[in-house]
Amino acid sequence: QVQLTESGGGLVQAGGSLRLSCTASGRYFHLYAMGWFRQVPGRERDFVAGINWSGGDTAYEDSVAGRFTISRDNAKNTVYLQMNSLKPEDTAVYYCARRTRDRVGVRSYEYDYWGQGTQVTVSS
Repeated sequence: QVQLTESGGGLVQAGGSLRLSCTASGRYFHLYAMGWFRQVPGRERDFVAGINWSGGDTAYEDSVAGRFTISRDNAKNTVYLQMNSLKPEDTAVYYCARRTRDRVGVRSYEYDYWGQGTQVTVSS
């Protein structure tokens, strides 16, 4: 019943910025933690950033800490990922996901709904 729709991906040069958005359907968005994951061909889907139900707690993968910022607007049923100082190694399909509870989690199996993904390509 819950649908997640990502947007904002695209092609950007190294050092540039993108902001991803994920909008959720349903009435209970504010009850759940959310996360962003990314995947490249031949690799596992990896955690990028997570945010608790209120936005008061966040977590980041080490490689993006200081460059990426996750935020949410519960009134809009939307979670964002602001990506600055992008590097070619950030190139991946980025997925928005809903965790099964209100607190931040970093494991993919802790998430029960997933978006279709949005491609981010960073050129050298």
